[in-house]
This record gives sequence, C-alpha cells and structure tokens, in this order.
Amino acid sequence: MSVAASAAPSPRRVLPGFGLSLGFTLVYLSLLVLLPLSAAFIKTLGLSWADFWATVTSPRVLASYRLTFGASFAAATVNAVFGLVVAWVLVRYPFPGKKIVDALVDLPFALPTAVAGIALTAIYSGNGWLGGLEPIWAGFVGRLDAWIPGVAWKELLGVKLAFDRPGIFIALTFIGLPFVVRTLQPVLEELEPELEEASATLGANRWQTITRVILPELFPSIITGFTLAFARALGEYGSVVFIAGNQPMHSEITPLLIITKLE
Repeated sequence: MSVAASAAPSPRRVLPGFGLSLGFTLVYLSLLVLLPLSAAFIKTLGLSWADFWATVTSPRVLASYRLTFGASFAAATVNAVFGLVVAWVLVRYPFPGKKIVDALVDLPFALPTAVAGIALTAIYSGNGWLGGLEPIWAGFVGRLDAWIPGVAWKELLGVKLAFDRPGIFIALTFIGLPFVVRTLQPVLEELEPELEEASATLGANRWQTITRVILPELFPSIITGFTLAFARALGEYGSVVFIAGNQPMHSEITPLLIITKLE
C-alpha cells in the first residue's frame, strides 16, 4: 500500500506553471496598480497634517465633493431604475432589432471617454441636435423657483444642459447604464417565468408579483449594479470634462480638481 501510494501521480493543477504564473501576475499588478498607488501615498506623506487638511477641506474642494458625490448618486439611482427596465425588455421580449439594442448598451464601454464627452457636448449644446431642450430645462428650473421658494434651484441644477451641472449628470448616466444592465441580465435570464405564473395563480395582481416575487430576487443584483455605476461615476474624467463647463465652485468635479492640483 505504501509503495502504491508513493507511486500515485500528484494531482494536476488546472493552471500549469502556477509559481511562474503567480510571479508574473504579481509583477504585472505591481507595475500597473501598486506603484502608482504607492506614489500617490508617498506624495501625500510629503505634506504636513495641517497642509493636507487645508488642501482637502478648502471651499473649492468641498464644492467639488458635493457635486461629484451628488451627481454620481443621482446618476446611479436613475440607472438602477431604467437599467432594470432595459434589462427586462432585452430578456423577456422579442422585437425587431433586439440584437442591435443589446449591442448599443455596451457603447459606453466601446467609446473612449473623451470621444463620449465630445459627442455628448455636440448633441446637448445650444446649437446641437438636442439644443432645443435647453429652454425647456431653463423654464422648468424657473418654475421650481416659483413652486418651491427658498431654494437656489438655478445654482443647484443649472440652467443649461451642456457646460453646466445637467451635463455632468447626463455624462455620468451615459457611462453607468451598462453596469446595471449587464449585472441584471444574467439574473433575469435565470429567473423562471413560472414564478410569476404561480404568483398570478395564487391570486396576486401584477404589482404584488413585482414587489413580492420579482424585486426580492433582483434586489442584490440591483444594489451591485448601482454600486458599480456609482463607483465608475465617482472617478469619471474624460466624458465629463468636456460637457461640465468646469466652473470652480459650480461645475468642477473632483477628478478634474485632482488633475489641477497635481499639475
């Protein structure tokens, strides 16, 4: 038994050359991720605590925090809702051009961020294809001033689409939608329609089926997609910098301010 056991071949690894592959992976990640991150920390450690605190809490920086986190959260929330609708339609309904629509969902991934920003700016600027929406938006903001006084709606929302705060929201929504759709699609494909049929058989109406059967199954994936879209929006630079207007204290995002500080 001992001779047979010693002669038994060792189990084969799924990944051949594990040691060499692991070493290559660690070197690769160190060059691309760890060294740049360590350089950022080393640069920060060169500041005194007072200088660091004064830098990260200056009024201009705090204004960029409010705008970046607020716009990212709003864009991710909208994507969570409409991304669910898009994923549901793509999974549950056959229609002409379905494959084209499914491919268009990945367009923000395929486009370079700078190209996306320039395209959105050209579309939503005053003389662009959708430039006629600017007076409508300005009128809506003006009505908010009349309906809910005491809030600086023009300062909060902006009066133009491009080169103002709405442009930031549009860009962040554009780049975040695929994260929600692609996170929800596999879960919806695994969600059996028989569950909805059983719910209807037991006397539930459509709204009860959605809230008590479908949404509990999809909720973890919705949160995952929301988180991915929110994280991407926080660090987005290329698609936003062209359409934001970049006005300090108004439409300047934190990634742009970081670049400005570094330069």
